[in-house]
Amino acid sequence: MDAPSLHTPLYDWHVAHGGRMVDFAGWAMPVQYTSIIQEHLAIRSAVGIADISHMGRLRFEGPGAAVFLAELLTRRVADMELGQIRYSLVTNDAGGILDDVLVGYYHNSHGQPFFLVVVNASNRAKIVDWVHAHLSRERAERPGQEIIWNDVSRLWAMFAIQGPRSVELLQPLVDVDLQSMRYYRGAQSLILHPAAQRQGCTISRTGYTGEDGFELSLGASIASDVWEVLIELGRPLGIVPAGLGARDTLRLEAGMPLYGHEIFRTDRPIRSRTGLRLPPEGLRLSRPRRLAPHPKPPAQVGPHRAGNVRPAARPAGLRHPGRRPASRTGHQRKLLAHARQTDRHGLRCARVRQTGR
Repeated sequence: MDAPSLHTPLYDWHVAHGGRMVDFAGWAMPVQYTSIIQEHLAIRSAVGIADISHMGRLRFEGPGAAVFLAELLTRRVADMELGQIRYSLVTNDAGGILDDVLVGYYHNSHGQPFFLVVVNASNRAKIVDWVHAHLSRERAERPGQEIIWNDVSRLWAMFAIQGPRSVELLQPLVDVDLQSMRYYRGAQSLILHPAAQRQGCTISRTGYTGEDGFELSLGASIASDVWEVLIELGRPLGIVPAGLGARDTLRLEAGMPLYGHEIFRTDRPIRSRTGLRLPPEGLRLSRPRRLAPHPKPPAQVGPHRAGNVRPAARPAGLRHPGRRPASRTGHQRKLLAHARQTDRHGLRCARVRQTGR
């Protein structure tokens, strides 16, 4: 493996504990520690922990942040409740998908609101450039509508703690009630262990395994010590560290799409089958952009020529005769329910940018 330029705060731990390191989007990441199957089954039956510090995290705050994010994303954010998280897409001027992201709404320790957008590691630089291109200094400093944003990806670490025993593992370490926390909700919390050096974290009931679990964002300076604490506390629960391989098989088993595999830049929301769409009333954008023409597909050859249309690709999970390895979450059920409406509303994000309505 050619040495990647980027290391997470846990790189030394991964190497010392037998992680098989690979280059993933410029980051040195463990693909597995023991076997992918063992790590996969441990998350389904007990609990596993994965380093996802390579994910991009962008923080937006200020009175104009909600309006700007409404232009950036295909989901509105102004009506989000404190601690709510939404799955969304970032699209280009032609309606093509640049990335699928999570956006969360929180308050800091002083009660000031901010939005946290989590993007895929392979798309972080692209999304950062997209924000720079569409958020001018004049716009960001507009009186009464100021916008402050930062790429905090290197300042924070991020863990995915997934599995049916994840609440049991994490609850003693945070000062929020995890049992009552709903899926796609999060909160700011103190970490109740000396290893955290009185620092806090953002914890959310999210993940991309199809299993119950949480994602934890915390300062990079304490990441290694807190990781060690979680590993030690999790031993009686059967915890295992999990690499990229198990995370991929888990999300495939749950039928969850991944950018670059089932979602592409050339896709529009209508073809991605994510079920995401804008609200029927649309959004009023302060600076609508002209809709660029969508490139025509290349001429079809072989069995799809002569006017035949190739059916749109659709992500699919794995079905086997026994008990389902992971039940569908409420969020996944909503996505499936919305899928039939996608054909009618999927390109609304692009049309809004053209018409401003």
